[in-house]
Amino acid sequence: MELGLSGQTAIVIGGASGIGWAIAEAFLQEHCQVGVVDLHVEGLARRAGLESVVGDIRSFQSMEETRDGLIKCFGRIDHVIVAAAKGSGRFGFPFWNLDPDDWREVLEVSLQGSVNVAHAYGPYLANQGAGTLLFLTSVAGQIGSQTDPPYSAAKAAVINFMQVAAKDLAPYQVRVNALSPGMVKTRLNRAVWEASQADLSESERQSYEDWAQAKIAHIAPLGEWQTPPEFGSLATYLASHHARNITGQTLNIDGGQVMHH
Repeated sequence: MELGLSGQTAIVIGGASGIGWAIAEAFLQEHCQVGVVDLHVEGLARRAGLESVVGDIRSFQSMEETRDGLIKCFGRIDHVIVAAAKGSGRFGFPFWNLDPDDWREVLEVSLQGSVNVAHAYGPYLANQGAGTLLFLTSVAGQIGSQTDPPYSAAKAAVINFMQVAAKDLAPYQVRVNALSPGMVKTRLNRAVWEASQADLSESERQSYEDWAQAKIAHIAPLGEWQTPPEFGSLATYLASHHARNITGQTLNIDGGQVMHH
């Protein structure tokens, strides 16, 4: 399928690794210019069409400054993807296993960070009269996951805010959607495993692979990992003219997890 994205520009916030980097690569494969904004970009190889800059999603000023720098670099911005996220790093079942302070940084990165990006780029895209904004959320934000309540609540709030932004930006022909991962091999997913094992005895602990396979078998009818490139494929499709009537939607790539739940 010809997506017609050649020559356009995509900015991936939190795009230096994991799903964010897979999305950046997918846009590069569509012959787009790509800007990656992350706290750590030093490991990214230099590639034609790729510009990487250090930026902190927790700071609205940083999002404005990196936006202006990337506009100067590329001339314009067509698509913005928010892929940065943070979990609490602790096993949150029951929720009072956590302290209220464990919520602060999760909300600052995952929720307030998404708001910072929307405020930095939304008016720009509206003034341009075209473009897309895509948030990476999670199935945890749709089912009240007990594994990490701060992360679950933050992603639920992002889904709600995405719908608000979609309504506000629709008159300007700017589409806003969310992609919702299930089980993907990322640093964040591995951190969930580490937290789940912390209070177990030696005999009760599972390897990462055993833990993940048992969890997938329990929650996902298709019984498979989801992979970062799948999100790159759907992200580029949502940016294309083929998706011109898709806005305000949360699209799950989760092996049927939410349906099953």
